[in-house]
Amino acid sequence: MEQKKRNVTTLRINFLLFIIFLLFSALILRLGYLQVVHGEQFYKEADKSHLVVVKKAVPRGSIYDRKHRLLVGNKGKKAITYFRNNDSTPKAMVKLAEELTKFISIDTTGLKKHDLQEYFVAKYPDKINHRLTGMEQRLKAGDLYKAQIKKVTDDDLASLNETEKSVASIYKKMNSISAFETVTIKNNHVTDEEAAKVSEHMQELPGIDVTMDWEREYQEGTVLKSVFGSVTSEKTGLPSDEKELLLAKGYALNDRVGKSYLEKGYEDVLKGTKEQYELTINNGKVEKSVLKTEGKKGDNLVLTIDIDFQKELDEIAINALLQRKGKLADRLYISAINPQNGEILGMTGKRINMATGKIEDDTLSVFNTQYTMGSSIKAATVLAGYMDKVISLDDNTLIDKPLKFAETKSKSSWFNRRGSMPLNDITALEVSSNSYMMQLAMRMGGKYDYMPEESLKMDSKAAFHKLRYYFSQFGLGVPTGLDIPGETHGLKGVETNPGLALDLSFGQFDTYTTLQLNQYISTIANGGDRIAPRIVKEVRGNHEKGEPGELKKAFTPKVINHVNIEKKYIDRIQSGLYHVVYGSNPYGTGKKLSDLPYKVSGKTGTAQAFYSGPIQSANMTAVWNLTFVGYAPSDNPEIAIAVALPFMDTDKQDAILDIPKKVFAAYFSLNT
Repeated sequence: MEQKKRNVTTLRINFLLFIIFLLFSALILRLGYLQVVHGEQFYKEADKSHLVVVKKAVPRGSIYDRKHRLLVGNKGKKAITYFRNNDSTPKAMVKLAEELTKFISIDTTGLKKHDLQEYFVAKYPDKINHRLTGMEQRLKAGDLYKAQIKKVTDDDLASLNETEKSVASIYKKMNSISAFETVTIKNNHVTDEEAAKVSEHMQELPGIDVTMDWEREYQEGTVLKSVFGSVTSEKTGLPSDEKELLLAKGYALNDRVGKSYLEKGYEDVLKGTKEQYELTINNGKVEKSVLKTEGKKGDNLVLTIDIDFQKELDEIAINALLQRKGKLADRLYISAINPQNGEILGMTGKRINMATGKIEDDTLSVFNTQYTMGSSIKAATVLAGYMDKVISLDDNTLIDKPLKFAETKSKSSWFNRRGSMPLNDITALEVSSNSYMMQLAMRMGGKYDYMPEESLKMDSKAAFHKLRYYFSQFGLGVPTGLDIPGETHGLKGVETNPGLALDLSFGQFDTYTTLQLNQYISTIANGGDRIAPRIVKEVRGNHEKGEPGELKKAFTPKVINHVNIEKKYIDRIQSGLYHVVYGSNPYGTGKKLSDLPYKVSGKTGTAQAFYSGPIQSANMTAVWNLTFVGYAPSDNPEIAIAVALPFMDTDKQDAILDIPKKVFAAYFSLNT
């Protein structure tokens, strides 16, 4: 009985599955019938009426200094544009371009051979098709077009007159975009007469319009222009290395975007919101256009920089180079930061073009070019000694003396080539003792004693590792956290022998940027916080009068790390930097700054280096890199600076100390 029931159940399930199979088969046959028999009709019906969203670019946000003075804005200019419908054939675009050339002049200097070939195929399709072989005529679209291009001869191109080349230039732009996109035909030097003629004949020029375009305008000329960065043109469009990412964000291929530095780093802020129109398309024609989203100009950046102080820095750098005392010393870099919050107060780089004698801007090299910086980093070395516990506040006196090992040449302090003298940490900074720093490095490598001419047996790997680790806590040899893309981290020397660890201790081995020097001295000035340097202070909206609008974002200090040491040790090093300027030792290196009306703490630096500039015949010539780091007022620092003057033929600090003196004076004259 049960077997019979199971058989009935199985029969019913099979019958049900058969019915379902028949229904699906009928559905598939019906869909196939509709697709094959009526497919074209349905496509036409769908094409008769559908909606397309079109986006229009808006001007970028502006850039202001900390006092809301405009630095980078947008200059409006007339433009002739073309909107491409989905039924715009090559033949129709050529005809339209021919009409447009009657009313405007077009620059044809950028036309390439391929551009002219494409125009010739669009203008004379029958002539070209007659040249195709039977096999070529059967090719599919893409391959057919390549075959057509190859049939355009040099004689064909030579026959084109200037008017036809103008038409070809316009056609190239029209053909560069997809349906329902807009391209600029001309936006440079559009005359009032051209704009009037095009407007008058708009009915005869479908898709052509006269609009307003914009370009970046720099209110202060070249001041900080390199730091602002650049914006791509509509012609270049999206950068190739970021194309996929930007397309995913809603950009069009010919959109203008921030290409470098500040413009690139703050692209999301500056770009604005595009206007969006909803187009109703009927039979390939735009039947109705409705504004769905109003465009909005990009937000504005307010910088941390006072443009008056920035101009002073530029002037100081230019004058210093003009009065330089080294025939190879063709560059100078200055950076100034508020050590309490990391705000960049100003930075400049200037370089002499050795071929023309003219001074050119090189501000980017403040954070993307590195040099050996010499003794200016010694405050970090002494603090490294404290952090590694190879000296203490109760036991920090070492004998300054020349050090000569079997593997090295004699290494000594500038003021003591043969003798010996006791120095503590403060005096070692005051007189810039190399020997003191080398002995700290030796102790970090496990070596506390010294015999002349002995083999330098120490754990040099440990010394290198420790020094670089401690230095990194101040920002030396690591990214500073700058809010502009493109900074360099410096270069680490190759550890080929133990003696190089001694060179590292007094700034004679690894290389650093001027901005890294500035972050390092700022970290000491504020008591141990390594704060990321920042050039943007605020993001603001737009005021109806074109001024910075409501505050949208105020950037707060970003503390990357706190130096891993108690405050009493930082206080001790601050005292040493104070004594560099005001100490009583006759070998003190910073006394030239002691006559300023406010207290200054600082550290000078010299580094032996080899020339690597533009004069090829002078490469590997021995030179000196002169540097300075410091801050003021000493008891409550408002400004910390770093100065780098590479490729000098003297190690005398007098060649550089006038520069920080003028920088401090410029700052306090504007801020008192």
